Amino acid sequence: MTLFNKVLIYYGIHKYTMVDMSTTTIKIHKETKAEIDQFREYKNESYDEVLKKLIYIVKNIRKKPELSKETIKAIEQARERIKKGHFVTEEEAKRRLGLS
Repeated sequence: MTLFNKVLIYYGIHKYTMVDMSTTTIKIHKETKAEIDQFREYKNESYDEVLKKLIYIVKNIRKKPELSKETIKAIEQARERIKKGHFVTEEEAKRRLGLS
């Protein structure tokens, strides 16, 4: 699970279960790939993860535009905290919750 997804879960915005899935190949223009790359939060983040984030955001914008503004603001604030190094690692969160 990515840090982005953990942040969304923390804010109660997004919950889903990871499932095993098959893969497929799609063709996209280099410009499109470059645009998608801008949404990657870390080097090894998969395109599947990035596309799921984008799909999630688009669906919520359509359903609840007022919530979407709050969601986008929460995501932007979380990204700023992450850039500044203000976050808890998965190991630290498990320790704090008594799960390790």
